[in-house]
This record gives sequence, C-alpha cells and structure tokens, in this order.
Amino acid sequence: MVMVPICGGFSKVALIVQKYGGTSVGDVERIQNVARRCIASQKAGNDVVVVVSAMSGETNRLLKLVSLISKRPSEREQDVVVATGEQVSIGLVALAIQEQGGEATSFLAHQCRMVTDSTFSKARIKSIDAETIFAVLRKKHIAVVAGFQGVDENGNVTTLGRGGSDTTAVAIAAAIKADACEIYTDVDGVFTTDPNICPAARKLEKISYEEMLELASLGAKVLQIRSVEFAMKYKVPLWVKSSFNQDPGTLVCEEDASMEDVLVSGIAYDKNEAKIAIRGVPDVPGVAAQIFGALDEKSIVVDLIVQNVAKEDKTDLTFTVGKSDLAKAKDVVLRIAKTIKAEAVETDDHVSKVSIVGVGMRNHSGVAAKMFQILAREGINLQMISTSEIRVSCVIHEKYTELAVRALHTAFNLDRTEPAIAAS
Repeated sequence: MVMVPICGGFSKVALIVQKYGGTSVGDVERIQNVARRCIASQKAGNDVVVVVSAMSGETNRLLKLVSLISKRPSEREQDVVVATGEQVSIGLVALAIQEQGGEATSFLAHQCRMVTDSTFSKARIKSIDAETIFAVLRKKHIAVVAGFQGVDENGNVTTLGRGGSDTTAVAIAAAIKADACEIYTDVDGVFTTDPNICPAARKLEKISYEEMLELASLGAKVLQIRSVEFAMKYKVPLWVKSSFNQDPGTLVCEEDASMEDVLVSGIAYDKNEAKIAIRGVPDVPGVAAQIFGALDEKSIVVDLIVQNVAKEDKTDLTFTVGKSDLAKAKDVVLRIAKTIKAEAVETDDHVSKVSIVGVGMRNHSGVAAKMFQILAREGINLQMISTSEIRVSCVIHEKYTELAVRALHTAFNLDRTEPAIAAS
C-alpha cells in the first residue's frame, strides 16, 4: 500500500476527517444536518474533510437497475453505474454547506486522484493526491469527497465494495495525517453485539484496533474491515459516532492495559456465509494450493478452512465463502474437483458464523471450552471451528444465530446492568 507523502507548507490547527453514511444523508433534512455539523466543526477551529456515501437505498436502487438490464453485467460497467450515487451526495452536501454560509468544494475520485487497482467492485486504494485536498483547505473551504469510488491507472471508475466509504475516509485521514477520523452513522458507537437481536448490548467507550478488526471481519456492520486495517496501520484515531445526537461515541485506538482485563469484548455474527465441502480429495501435496489458487484468481475470499484426517489417501476439505460469491466459487470448485478427481462437491448457504472477540483471551485459558459448553447447552451443533489469539468462531445452522448470540452475550457478562433509556 503506497500513500502519497504529505509535504508543502500546510499549517494545521486540527485536521478532521468526517464520514457520513447513507442514513445520515438519507434526505434533504439530514443533508442539512450534516452541513450544520461540518460548519460547526470548522468554526471550532478545525480544517474539515467530509467523506459522503450515497443516499440511503440509492446503491441498491442502482444495482437493481443493473440487474434489470443484464443478468451477468460487466463489473466495469456496473461500477460506472453505482458510483453515481456518491456524486449526487457530495454535490448536495456541498450546496447545503454553501446555503448555510460556509464554503465547500466537492471532489469525485478522479479529481483528488484516489487511485486503486483494477479489481472492479472490490478495488483497493493505492494512492491519494493529498495536495488537491490541501489546496481547498488552504482557502478555508470544507472538502467534500465521494466515498466508495476510485479510479484505476487507466482512468476506469472503480468501487471499493460495500462499506467502502469508511475505507475512503480512513485512507484520506492517513494520507493527510489527520488528527482524527470520525465515522458518523445511525448508531451511537460500537456495541458489545447487535442491539437489534440483543437488547442488553452495551456501547463500548473504547476498543482496540485489533478487536475492531476481528469484529469487522466477523460480520459486525459498524465499520468496514479495510477501514480498520488502514486505521491500525497508520495509527489513525478513529471515532464511531451517531449523526443524530451528541453522544461521544466509541474510540477505536491502540490497545492499553485496561482492555486486557476484559475477557470478551464483543460477540459478532455473520449470516452472509456459505459452506462448500469437497469430498474424497486426493491427499497429496499441492491439491489445496490448486483449489485455493483457482479461487484467488477469481478474487473469491475464503474464510474458514477445515481439512479432515485422511483415510485411504482421501480427505474432505470444507471452507466458507461469502454468499454472494457462492455461485462463482461453486463453478471454480466443480472444475477443479474434476481435474483432481475428487468424489463430490456439496454446498450449503443456510449457515452462519458466530464469534467471540477479546484481547483478554491472550492471558486466560478455557475461553473456547466455555463457548462450546454454552452452545451445547442450547442444543446448537458446531459445524466448523476457527480460532486466533483473540477470537473463537463457530459455523452453525443459521436458524440458531440469534439464540447463540444472546446466550454467549449473557454468559460472558456483557449484558447491560442498567435499564435501557428509550430514545426521545
């Protein structure tokens, strides 16, 4: 990853990047609210860069139009279509700031040279022309930048995948060495789990980059995984806040001693998992490399992998992919299975992944055993298991997802002790 170095006579008091998601700019009133927040931050003495998503529901609307035109659309042309959602948003936000007495300049990806690779719909940022942004900040304008989109070296429009505006914001914050990056959304911060399925979930005051990275990779929707990777790599202080109130939110930062005292910080789940099992795989060197190399060539991300103990020179290889990649992955695997003379290929898209995360696991034993006992007590069968230093994940049948999350949340003492305060 190469970020453009920052140079050239820019003196800052406080440099803030704010990102507003689709819900935050969902209608005219909310766009005006975003404008007020941006102007207030600037009047408080900050230089402000705002990254904006498409209006709520707009990306889905554009994708539906694409699907009505083509059953197998070109990913390049699909990116051209869906990237227009952010163009509308940045123009409206800039106009709202101007209407309220501020100065603002909007930028599409090609205008601030946000260069990505050429992996359409899942592009990765390679560099950003920070000087273009600094030029408008020197004029005391608020820079309003389109999230989610980029351009490759050949000038093709690319998009960064779902949640890509978070990545845009943190990448810009890293490139311009911002003092903080504030991610504004429709929730008050990072919670111990999804409050929609566990009302006892608590908001965390702070969480480590590593924990947040695990939670994001495991299905927590509050931050996109690549945005956390950027923040951790470049040590960008990252705040998750609501755009609808003044709650201080959650700080995502480097790990400190107090975080190690908490055994489990959060419970994540992901219903967008699908399982592929290849039965009767020849147990010889190079077969796994052949299978997963072919999947990588199609940019298919593989998550959990389990290989059974070989019997009679045959083994079973099971792994998970995102549901959206299942059809493409199945095509690849069927082709490879025929080549390596595997016996059968099975798929299952009725699974989910439930995980516990906490840096405190490093210094405590028996955490995985406790998780397995809790799930067994609820009659939940474990289909696959994966662990890291600070995470234990289990693949289960999707119908047990909510039950598993609530049971684990209670068992690991994450339930809120005080009653919830109804929103006014």
